[in-house]
Amino acid sequence: MTAVGKAASGRPPETIYAEATSVGAAGVAVVRVSGSCAGVVLGRLAGRKTVPRRATRVELCSLTGGELLDTALVLWFPSPHSFTGEDIVEFHVHGGRAVVTALLEELGTFTGLRAAEPGEFSRRAFVNGKLDLTEAEGLADLIAAETEVQRKQALRQLNGELGAAYEGWRERLLRSLAYLEAGLDFVDEDLPGSLMKRVLTDVTELAGEIAAHLDDHRKGERVRNGARVVIVGAPNVGKSSFLNQLARRDVAIVHNIAGTTRDIIEVQLDLSGYPITVVDTAGLRESVDPVECEGMRRARKAAELADLVVGVFDASGFPSLDSFTLTLMGAQGLAVFNKVDLSRGGLPNMVGNCLAVSVSCKSGAGLEDLMRELESRAAQLMLGSGGPVLSRQRHRDALVECRDALVRFEDAVGAELAAEELRHAAHALGRVTGRVDVEDILDVIFREFCIGK
Repeated sequence: MTAVGKAASGRPPETIYAEATSVGAAGVAVVRVSGSCAGVVLGRLAGRKTVPRRATRVELCSLTGGELLDTALVLWFPSPHSFTGEDIVEFHVHGGRAVVTALLEELGTFTGLRAAEPGEFSRRAFVNGKLDLTEAEGLADLIAAETEVQRKQALRQLNGELGAAYEGWRERLLRSLAYLEAGLDFVDEDLPGSLMKRVLTDVTELAGEIAAHLDDHRKGERVRNGARVVIVGAPNVGKSSFLNQLARRDVAIVHNIAGTTRDIIEVQLDLSGYPITVVDTAGLRESVDPVECEGMRRARKAAELADLVVGVFDASGFPSLDSFTLTLMGAQGLAVFNKVDLSRGGLPNMVGNCLAVSVSCKSGAGLEDLMRELESRAAQLMLGSGGPVLSRQRHRDALVECRDALVRFEDAVGAELAAEELRHAAHALGRVTGRVDVEDILDVIFREFCIGK
């Protein structure tokens, strides 16, 4: 194996490499190397130095026999001006699998190099202060984004908007804590009473801001994970036809025999940029069939967990309305009268407190109006006030812990206990961005990344 140098400790340096683009044939593939030996690897494979941050065309040759591996573009990023904060070289080679495999195998012959683990480049960026944890999570979300709204939210988080808000809160807490501890350290001094009053005012205001931030109806988490829209209704009212219309393909079996759908069917959709998961369920009716009863139990459970319940009714049977469906729709559901082409007219615009839309999944009548209403509902479920939004349960848990500590601060007996609550609150905020020890959660966060990132 070809040696590329040793760390000061005498051990081979931790230099990592991986393909940074998706596996599969493509015009160009990127292989990234990060660590103290990256420059040496570049020099030996390319046989020359390159200008930092300038794409340079080189011939990459094997060190054993000098065989040409590929003609490539290379980019050299010396530390600390790189994504990871370490020396990085990127090889932009032709995207054929044979080319990429040959380069990876050649890198594997260097002593001191090893294949990167999932998320290891991003983890090094965090360790070296290039990203905080919220920015790293934003990067993961941006890579995984499938809709326009997801892209925008992830990009705002990657650009530091969320982390800046949390760090601003943490700095205010630390300032209040400093004032409070000054009173403890200089108990014999005549510190102004206005100082303690200011601490109480600042902490009360901050507790209110965090409480308002938490009271977001989980809109950011819905953007990240998708809102759940559950379709319920009696057998044979056209639930599966409705799902197929939304998906624009035959996802569910449609048949005139009632009870065709007996299990949950889920489809992920991009609804004008809003990510939604549409769930088709078993028809609701009285039954002694154990399989059908289990399907209905799952339907009810899905409706309980839904962000929006769409109740489908047979327009030809109006004014009769299925009581099971009405119960599951609740006060915020959406009623859909299907088979309007078979109705006798006089269909209502409201069912209880729920808006009603009339459609025909067979002819397509009314579907445009229904889609607009679904888009409007999706926007209501996901659009925030414009400020940074919570996107993960991890953030929410830490903020709840912080808020609870601030509430206890207001009721604390004695300055010592009050100061301890402020320390607890600041520590909880610091865990969100990674400003305190978070080793126990790093593996959980970064293993979500793909290899090469």
